[in-house]
Amino acid sequence: MYRHEDEDVFVIDSHVHHWDASEANIKHEGGEQFIQCFYDYHAAFTPDDRQWDLEEYRKYSSERMIENLFRDGDVDMGIFQPTHLNEFYTEGFNTVDDNAALAEEYPERFVLNGRFDPREGDAGLRELERQKEEYDIQGVKLYTAEWRGDSKGWRLDSEEAFEYLEKCVDLGITNIHPHKGPTIRPLNRDAFDVADVDDAATSFPELNFVVEHVGYPRLDDFCHIATQETNVYGGLAVVAPFAQNRPRKFGNMLGELLFWVGEDNLLFGSDYAIWEPDWLIPAVMDAEMTQDQRDEFGVELTPEVKRKIMGENAAELYDIDIEDKKEALRDDDISAQFDLGDQYESGAAAD
Repeated sequence: MYRHEDEDVFVIDSHVHHWDASEANIKHEGGEQFIQCFYDYHAAFTPDDRQWDLEEYRKYSSERMIENLFRDGDVDMGIFQPTHLNEFYTEGFNTVDDNAALAEEYPERFVLNGRFDPREGDAGLRELERQKEEYDIQGVKLYTAEWRGDSKGWRLDSEEAFEYLEKCVDLGITNIHPHKGPTIRPLNRDAFDVADVDDAATSFPELNFVVEHVGYPRLDDFCHIATQETNVYGGLAVVAPFAQNRPRKFGNMLGELLFWVGEDNLLFGSDYAIWEPDWLIPAVMDAEMTQDQRDEFGVELTPEVKRKIMGENAAELYDIDIEDKKEALRDDDISAQFDLGDQYESGAAAD
């Protein structure tokens, strides 16, 4: 657990990947453009002494991921967000089944989400059923700008998407994570627009829509949707690195989000391996709003607010009892491997 001002903070990284963008896996030039764009984001925000070179960034081992998240990064749990991109990568970029291998090896540490694409029709519905039956997924990651044949995207408020959302309701898949953030070469920026969340959230109040990247750079649009739709949440992957590189910008964004969306509806995410939590978590936990920001927005980044954002809100969405989870983590394989068990002892924060 992360230690902040003599208090332990349970961290659920709600946005992690285990990807393969090796040259051997790329079958379309879009795959090379995609990983190059990811790397540009990595280089733009990551501290110089923490940057990876491109080749290690293309494909990293599961051992490195475990070390980066849990040994070095003070993450307690991670939520896998798959992105298949089968038009670009022969074996997919970051697939449900590949993620499942790690989730099954470390069941206390990972939450496995699935995915769907309504352009896959009946076959896709059967695949969604398989993911639920085989992995008991509670959520899905949606990539509305993913290419498929001649199509360069789809909308969450389409008739076809509604059929899949109805299937999610029927299956008990309650957490819907659409990517609605910055574009990634060569995908279509407009296909990531946040507007289609509005009707979907209104039409399916029994589902939770966790808008990844809070619609940035369409933050105002997201905020005005989320303030009216109480089942809309914001994932802070992409926003979080601003805490280190542009702290005033980060304060303004968090001010808007706390004012409109509220402290109970925001979830931390590192976007690993775009960025690593070992420097990102301290940047967010140490962030402060200026006095003029506090006056303007009428909110503050208190320790209580940060604890909610860093893990408690995700725990609520995924039915994770944090105290029970601490007990389970005390003796799991990762705690044994890295000698982490003591931090999960009852009353450790008071020592």
